[in-house]
Order: sequence, then C-alpha cells, then structure tokens
Amino acid sequence: MHLALFLVLLLLSTANAQRPSVGEQYLLAAANQERLSQGIAPLSWNAALATAARQHAHQMAYHRQISHQFSGEQELSARGAAAGARFTTISENVAEAPSPLIIHSAWMRSEGHRENLLDPNVDAVGIAVINRDGQLYAVQDFAHLTRSLTLEQQEATVAALLDRSGVTILPGATGDARSTCLTESGYHGPNRPGFVMRYTAASLNTLPDELAPHLDRYHQASVGACTSRSGPFTSYRIAILLYP
Repeated sequence: MHLALFLVLLLLSTANAQRPSVGEQYLLAAANQERLSQGIAPLSWNAALATAARQHAHQMAYHRQISHQFSGEQELSARGAAAGARFTTISENVAEAPSPLIIHSAWMRSEGHRENLLDPNVDAVGIAVINRDGQLYAVQDFAHLTRSLTLEQQEATVAALLDRSGVTILPGATGDARSTCLTESGYHGPNRPGFVMRYTAASLNTLPDELAPHLDRYHQASVGACTSRSGPFTSYRIAILLYP
C-alpha cells in the first residue's frame, strides 16, 4: 500500500510554484487516506501553509530537535498569517524520524497528533520535510481557510442574508453604516435607527442569533463593514442598522 502511494504521488501535479517533495506528498496522501477511512473530507494542499511549515521545519533541523516554537520565532498563528494564509483555526504536528512512513505512524499513535490530522474542522494543510544528516524533520500545518473578502463583498453577503429574512436594504446608506461600524456606540447618519448591532464573526454564512428577534420589528436596514483588529485569525466586523 505504501509503495503504491509513492508511485501514484510521483505522478501528481500541483499548482504550487514549489512542488512538494515525495516525502511531503506521501504524508499528504497518508493523511487523506486516514481521513477518508473515517468519513472525513480530505485536505487540500495550501502553498501558504506549506511555506509556514517549511520555515519551521528548517528551524527544527537547525536545532536538531522538535518544538512548536523556538526562541525568537513567531508562534504558529503568526507564522501562518505571515506566510499569507487566511484562516479561522490553525494547528500543527511536528516529528523527527528517519522516514515519512515512521513519521506518519508516530502521528497516528499519538492522541493529540491524531486528533489534529483527523480534525473535520480543518480543510487545508501545508507539509514540510527537511533532511539533515539522514534524519527527517517534519511539520504539518492544518487550517480552516477563509476567502479574502473586500468590504463590499462582506456587505453584499450580509445584505443577501437580510434580504432572505424579508428586510429591505436601504440604498445609499452604506457610508453611514461603515462609519457606525468603526465606533463602539451610537450611530452615524441623518436617520435614527431603531436598533444597531455590531458584531465580529469568523464566518458570514449566517446572521447572529441575537439579531433574529429584531427582524420581526424592523423592515429596512443598512449594512457596513470595517476592518477587524483580530490578530492573525480571519474575522469580519459588521454593523447592521435596522429601521422601521
């Protein structure tokens, strides 16, 4: 089985500028084989996560030991964000062994590493394997990735949810809603809203539960997005102003 995996992997193409090594491809295929056997969706390869994993694997090879963070090195989420990944969650496996097969087996025997590898809440991975004097230093960086949305795209997404809830979006009121989003209280604009909600979310797939009771009372809204100061994790900052 393992030999077959290697032969198949050698034929795989990748969109990355830096093609994964055979060892890295093996660890990806082995991880996805484990996930599929448990009914869990497979992971996609992500170049930004691979860059973060590779940088950390070089650190481990340099120090000749495994660790999730060395002195002077950024912690995992900061490394992932600096490499260009956008995510709502991120986790990591590290290992040191003479072969990828042994590395994967060790991860599957370790409860914490196994949980990371089989986590259904992550959808992407970047893997690095660095060889130093015949010893392999391996890193798997897992994440749940998010798209990079402009403020306009964020507002349109939330507006569509409100529209499906029977609320009409007021034309020309986006600027006031954006200004409101930037403040901690009060509102901007000539018309006083009946209700203002500001919220920060990792996903814009649904409206906040707290908003539901107010959607029966108000029938018009303006939506504004603003930059969220949430550190390396992706989040969206939204203001919804409701009117009669």
